[in-house]
Amino acid sequence: MADLKGQVALVTGASRGIGSVIAQYLGEAGVNVGVNYVASEDAASRVVDAVTKAGAEAVLVPADVSQEAEAKAAVKQVVDRWGRIDILVNNAGITRDRLLLRMSAEDWDRVLDVDLRGAFLCTKYVMPHLIRRRQGRVVNISSVVGIGGNPGQANYAAAKAGLIGFTKAVAREVASRNVTVNALAPGFIDTGGMVDTMSEEARQNVLGRIPMGRFGSGSDVAQAVVFLCGEGAGYITGQVLIIDGGLIA
Repeated sequence: MADLKGQVALVTGASRGIGSVIAQYLGEAGVNVGVNYVASEDAASRVVDAVTKAGAEAVLVPADVSQEAEAKAAVKQVVDRWGRIDILVNNAGITRDRLLLRMSAEDWDRVLDVDLRGAFLCTKYVMPHLIRRRQGRVVNISSVVGIGGNPGQANYAAAKAGLIGFTKAVAREVASRNVTVNALAPGFIDTGGMVDTMSEEARQNVLGRIPMGRFGSGSDVAQAVVFLCGEGAGYITGQVLIIDGGLIA
């Protein structure tokens, strides 16, 4: 585990799933964490407790990051609390799955707003703090769906593919300021979400396509986040790390 003691992170969508595990692992590495959530205050509070038990500090950061004023306020809350920000993990995301012919414009817009616009807004308002101190890490949580597509997820695939392009563009803009911007592209991660809702037949079908023969865990993703935020990843930027057990190898 990297030692990031004293650093400060904002993790969006951190009340559940992968985001909650990322927040906890950052806490274990000594990072003080702003735990962003929209509606699940009880779940977010449990994440704050977990980070605190790990020996770091944490604070609840309620905000819909797809709304500019709220994203800006979330960043300000973290900076006001600790006087700095070093790490941004853009994890907030939703799905509204439907075949394209049945997908409404609202389904399209809402997924793009949360999954892509939210990352843009948070990065926009965090970046001046990183550039000013000439150090920082941004990690965007994309998906293998943004690389290979998936039927019924045209909106999600577009958002996650856009996040990869966003990562590469911003990485080039800020590399000279010692700020790195990378993306993770998880595959099927068993954190109580989509994997849990699959039928046993569907689970076995997916497992048969994964060379490692298992679903990923939240810790598989969280440990990669901690690595990218550490000193050992200081010369890595603009990259997409696929965490899928070989699914799209």
